[in-house]
Amino acid sequence: MGKVILDWDTARNFMEDAFKGVGVPADDAKIVVDVLLESDKRGIESHGCNRFKPIYIDRINDGIQNPVTNFEIIKETECTAVVDGHDGMGQVIGYKSMQMAIDKAKKYGMGMVVVRNSCHYGIAGYYPTMACKQGCIGITGTNARPSVAPTFGVEGMFGTNPLTIGIPTDEDFDFIIDCATSITQNGKIEYYARIGEDVHPGTIIDIDGNPVEGDAGVALKKIRNGTAALATLGGIGEALGGYKGYGYAMVVELLSSVLQDGLYGKDLDGKDENGNKRPYHLGHFFIAIDTNHFLGEDLCRKKAGEIIRSVRASKKQPGAERIWSANEKEWNVWLQRKDSGVPINESVQGEMSKVRDDLKLDYVFPWEK
Repeated sequence: MGKVILDWDTARNFMEDAFKGVGVPADDAKIVVDVLLESDKRGIESHGCNRFKPIYIDRINDGIQNPVTNFEIIKETECTAVVDGHDGMGQVIGYKSMQMAIDKAKKYGMGMVVVRNSCHYGIAGYYPTMACKQGCIGITGTNARPSVAPTFGVEGMFGTNPLTIGIPTDEDFDFIIDCATSITQNGKIEYYARIGEDVHPGTIIDIDGNPVEGDAGVALKKIRNGTAALATLGGIGEALGGYKGYGYAMVVELLSSVLQDGLYGKDLDGKDENGNKRPYHLGHFFIAIDTNHFLGEDLCRKKAGEIIRSVRASKKQPGAERIWSANEKEWNVWLQRKDSGVPINESVQGEMSKVRDDLKLDYVFPWEK
């Protein structure tokens, strides 16, 4: 059958009802689904509906993620806060933390909130986008289960650790750079396995130091059992700058743990000493910088727009269609999808149908007609 388009309203209503069905409060369910669908709106299918069941519903059912989020403020000052998420819904923790940082920035110029004991918070770009919409520069990062090797290493010692930054512009889209500090991420390998695409050469190293190629499903199992690891930005070794990706990954790892006394590295693998599933206890950080505490939002947006337009207008590589800005392709995907819906592949179709049946929800999906 292939991919089938599911309209946005049905996708949103179904997932909200499903999350409520497993114990997530209604207001929190809206936040979680908004973050998930934002990923699909941007064409980042690895972090949207593809992860609805296996990363969130299943973890709640397995008892390693709490559907009701206890957002506890451990310490707070005018510009900072330390939050313990008590293994609740990562998107809810992320949303509340970013908004807290924005509120502090609006009052004092800058705000930073750090989090411990959270869960996967979805697409990182959602949170700087919140800041940009409110006239702030936004920065976030999160650690993750260890699956990335340091330069000259072969063992997964830290996560894909995105360093994500948003800057307001005067264009239809703000400048949002949202990417892992590894060449690729676990979600992308999961997505390749779903659609039958091989892993891309040079992105994964095995325990013997050899590049891993071929079947994505096999590669994913190797990463999960510790016999392979993802490579940092720049690739395996130093020749193409792999140490740079390694360094930035460590910045995210440190900021996701040292200010909030959070867990790191191998302690984020989701397994206890007996190999049983346990909460992931992830850490995040959120920074907001209010442009109006400098020379103003209007000037910031205008200047940022001028800069990215000047770069796009520069001389192109022969044969290249154009030069892009960060978040521009994602904006174009939204323009293409906004009046239709989210593409759902066959694997996710089956997952959604199963969740519906398990929770006895009253939905008929287009792939069943």
